[in-house]
Amino acid sequence: TGMKQSMRRIGLVAGREFLAAVMNKGFVIGLLMMPAIIAILTVVFPRLVNRNVPAVRGEVAVIDATGQVADALRSALTPEAIVARRRASAARVLQNTPGGVRAAGTSSAAMDRAVGTPPQLTILERPANADLQREKQWLTGPVTADGLRHLALIVIQPDAIVPATGRTAYGSYELFVPENIDSRLETELYDAIRESLISARIQAHNLNRQEVEAVMNVRRAGSVTVAIGVERRTNLAFNQALPFVFAGLLVFGIMIGGQTLLTQTVEEKSNRVIEVLLSAVSPLELMAGKILGQMAVSMLVLAFYIGIGLFALMSFAMIGLLNPILIVYLVLFFLISYLLFAAVFSAVGAAVNEMREAQSLMTPVMLVLMAPWMFATVIGREPNSTFAVALSFIPPVNTFAMMIRLGSATPPPRRQVLLTMVVGLLAAAAVTW
Repeated sequence: TGMKQSMRRIGLVAGREFLAAVMNKGFVIGLLMMPAIIAILTVVFPRLVNRNVPAVRGEVAVIDATGQVADALRSALTPEAIVARRRASAARVLQNTPGGVRAAGTSSAAMDRAVGTPPQLTILERPANADLQREKQWLTGPVTADGLRHLALIVIQPDAIVPATGRTAYGSYELFVPENIDSRLETELYDAIRESLISARIQAHNLNRQEVEAVMNVRRAGSVTVAIGVERRTNLAFNQALPFVFAGLLVFGIMIGGQTLLTQTVEEKSNRVIEVLLSAVSPLELMAGKILGQMAVSMLVLAFYIGIGLFALMSFAMIGLLNPILIVYLVLFFLISYLLFAAVFSAVGAAVNEMREAQSLMTPVMLVLMAPWMFATVIGREPNSTFAVALSFIPPVNTFAMMIRLGSATPPPRRQVLLTMVVGLLAAAAVTW
């Protein structure tokens, strides 16, 4: 009978905590804020950035000691050539993506946004014996009467097309630019110079460029990930992002419930509400109810974001890339991690009387909570390294490390996963006690 009454009181406290949190307008706004921000960044912001952007207009001076590159460079820096290179680059990025993402990325509107507005460049040829220092000073000169900026000075070395006598290595070029040049424009210059030099070298050797490109072109085949009973196309970007996503969901869910626990404990102590509560329930019942109530709130938030993620994967036909068992592991490791950190947050709130005092105690807790997420790249790249395996069994970061390893391309053995769960549960029980 006493156990039933205790469980009932814990349930009442947990229900009060849950309803007080979810019925708050701030909770609903905060829950919807992140998807809204992501939607703005991925849908609205690119359209605003690329809309009505004026083209970069300027002059590019060329000192061509070979006399064979300037014309090719002029052709490579036309707006049409720049647009063609940008489209080809975007197509290469989308080549190994799933069909839904590739279809969305190769649409006319999406490709136009990716290409952007090409620069309008005027090529000025300088004599081969031009004064280099004077030409460098030209870069810092004022804008011309036509509004053209001095954007770059390209110096082609004499042996850039035909190697010097007795040598097999080709010469190269030098590129001088003014301050605050657009990095995308600088990339365009590098690509155009490279293409022009290759064309000139092929022509100097009386070769057919199409035949040379055909010989050098090796189509990159997409790899296929083979698992027990299933095969699927490998997606490197997805595989690299998955450990970060899982670790981020764990950290985010724990921070929501944990910080609320801390704040409410301090507030209830300061206004003496906790004394009234302790007259009806025991300290253990009060703490257990608060932890369970906030855990339900965090689980609601976690389920909401998991649902959004699954919907996004289904929309882009990428749901087959995600192993469903990872969702189960995510929930289990979240529950274990939450119980441990919730007890820590409650202890911090019980130990202080003001939020200002809690900040100093919160710093080490937050560092421990964020550490696995910061190491996600290292653990995800080498999931079976000594460092990754050791972290998998060291509370309180063991659940985070194991979740990152499970999301990597080389999941750990099942016995290690089970051992991590056992260690995490023992640690949570010890910290809670």
